[in-house]
Order: sequence, then C-alpha cells, then structure tokens
Amino acid sequence: MPDIKVDDGCTIHAEIEGPERAPVLMLSNSLGTNLHMWDEQVTPFTRHFRLLRYDRRGHGRSSVPIGPYSMERLGRDVLAVLDGLRIEKIDWCGLSMGGMVGEWLGANAPTRVKKLILSNTACYFPDKAMWDGRIKMVREKGLAGMVDANMERWFTKEFRERAPQAMQKMRDMFVATNIEGYIGCGEAIRDMDHRPLLAKINAPTLVIAGKRDPATPLEGNEYIRQHIPGAKIAVLDAAHIANMEQPELYAETVLGFLLQ
Repeated sequence: MPDIKVDDGCTIHAEIEGPERAPVLMLSNSLGTNLHMWDEQVTPFTRHFRLLRYDRRGHGRSSVPIGPYSMERLGRDVLAVLDGLRIEKIDWCGLSMGGMVGEWLGANAPTRVKKLILSNTACYFPDKAMWDGRIKMVREKGLAGMVDANMERWFTKEFRERAPQAMQKMRDMFVATNIEGYIGCGEAIRDMDHRPLLAKINAPTLVIAGKRDPATPLEGNEYIRQHIPGAKIAVLDAAHIANMEQPELYAETVLGFLLQ
C-alpha cells in the first residue's frame, strides 16, 4: 500500500482497493482513529467505487511531525496523496475531523471534489477552553486516561452494551494513537473557523448527522447544511461514530447520495 511523502517531509499512509476503473471515493476518519474505522464500509463501497482510505498525519501508520497542525495543512496532505496516486477527482466522505478537512477541500480545491459528504462534523467550536482542557489532560494522563469518556461521547449506551467487539476495537485504536499526533490535530480543530468557507462550496453536498451525537450535535450539522448552497441532510439514529453504530444504514445513505 502506498506511502506518500508530502512537501514538508511527512509521510502519509494510504490504502486503495476496489475496481481499478471505478470512480474514486476517499474516506477520512475522526480524531484518534485510523483508516480501519471504515472496515465495515469496504465491501458495500467497493461494489461501486475504487476506495481510498488514509491515515492523517499523526495517526495510524502515517508519520508524526511536531504540531500544531492546521486544517489547511491537513487539506494539502490530501491533495498530495491524490497527486502522488495520480487521481484527478474524488468523491469525499469524511466523518468528524474528516468532515472538517472536507469543508476545506470543498472550498479550496473545488476542481478535485465531485460530491462531498460531511458526516457528524462541525465547522467551528466557540469553546476553545474545552479543547485546551482536553489537550492538557492528554499530556498529563495519556489517551488511556480519557478513553472511557471518549467512548461515551462516540457511541450510545445501547451500542456500547450490544457490540463489545466493536467497542474494544475502537478503544484499542484510540489508545494506540500517538499523543503528539492527537494533540497536533486537536489544536487544528480548536483553531478552526470554517464558517466563511461554507458558502464557497459548490460541490453537491450531503450532511450526515447523528440524532444522539453529543460531540458534534445535530444543530451544528444543520448549520452546515443551511450555509452550503443546495446541501441536503440525513439524520441517523446514532451518536458520533455513525458509520460504526449504523453500518448498513450509513452505507445505504452514502451510496444513495453518490449514485443518484
């Protein structure tokens, strides 16, 4: 699987699979996870698409430059991956932080994005102190010190109880994340203000929201829908990591939008 070196020397790990002549769908995951967050979507998505997943800098098998990072930097990493793989245009589906990077791409690289899916995400966090507190906690206690609270934000109580294997997978993935990578990306989220970018997005856009998502609440997703021209919204009965909590419905929702 390819490892692509970007302009500042960081290496981004990517994996691509599916029919070689199919259009490319690129997936982008949340803070504190890696590309395996999407494992349950690989089969339905590769029926129709060449599927491109990657680990953003600081995560998974990508390298970990010293932070802080920025949304522009993370967006340019994506463009470098596309250039390295000689891919001209993609459909994009990003969840949480992946949606934030997608907002930057939609506004700043419109010729590279055909359709845009922004899932369980936000465009701005007014409470910077919350992110400062989370970063401080990670520095002091590591990610193991906040994994329980994080899983409670990410998944409903019902899902946590009925899907112990999925929960263990996510706990392991979260705790394995490099602390400096988590903090660098957390600083990018803290400092993000994509509100001025939304009106510049002209790609057909679907916002996917979780009805019970405390991390990026429904009203924030609705704000994004209202400010991107022509955007639509789908609301799933899930918390934050909707693609894992409702894997079949999530895949149907994505494919229903992309294939129409």
